[in-house]
Amino acid sequence: MASPQFVIRQVDPSRSRRIWLFVALLWVGSLTLAVVATSLFLVARQPQAGQEPMDSMDTSALKMRIVVLERSEQVAKAALTELQQTLRDREEEIAGVRADLAFYGRLVGGAKREGLAVHALSLKPVPDSRAWNFSATLTQNFKRGPETRGKLTLAVSGIRNGALETLEWKDLGQQPGNAGIDYAFKYFQQVEGTIMLPDGFEPNRVRAMTEGDGGHSNQDFPWNDAAEAEEKDNVRQ
Repeated sequence: MASPQFVIRQVDPSRSRRIWLFVALLWVGSLTLAVVATSLFLVARQPQAGQEPMDSMDTSALKMRIVVLERSEQVAKAALTELQQTLRDREEEIAGVRADLAFYGRLVGGAKREGLAVHALSLKPVPDSRAWNFSATLTQNFKRGPETRGKLTLAVSGIRNGALETLEWKDLGQQPGNAGIDYAFKYFQQVEGTIMLPDGFEPNRVRAMTEGDGGHSNQDFPWNDAAEAEEKDNVRQ
């Protein structure tokens, strides 16, 4: 059976970002210019020293222009807020593309035979409990060859009662005799499980460890990053 063919396409996220920023500056600049022009027009319409007061018609027109100016400012602010959100969304998309490129680039692997690694880890709290569901993405590049088998375990470091503490796999609410979560794959696999944190324990780091016929690996992740990764979904399905 022929090996799967992958094509890695180079992208330039910075070019897309520069285009969006240019359009944003152009748009906001035009709105600002309109507001300034209206302000100058209103100043020019004000009577100078020694002139007769404006009649009621001029006063009404001035009030109307002030209302229009205030409305234009509101529209400009709303447009700027929307544009800023759009730029933030584009930044997140670019970050997602980079993560995907790193993931598939590792699978292709170039000339090296990189071994087993934990590419990503995400954590999701179980409502009304101290339990957390986790999902770990394991990888090895295509040149590795045979299928690899083994077990994945986690260890969590944090603070309890004012002291640093590390909870090993057996301390995370696992059943007696549970040596870890089984994995078996050739290219990549998502491994899922559940851990339980004790009361009063505040986690700050989690270590994912693999042990099997493909060797062993340890990868540390900040707890908050792993918890947020559930929403960001580092590896798109």
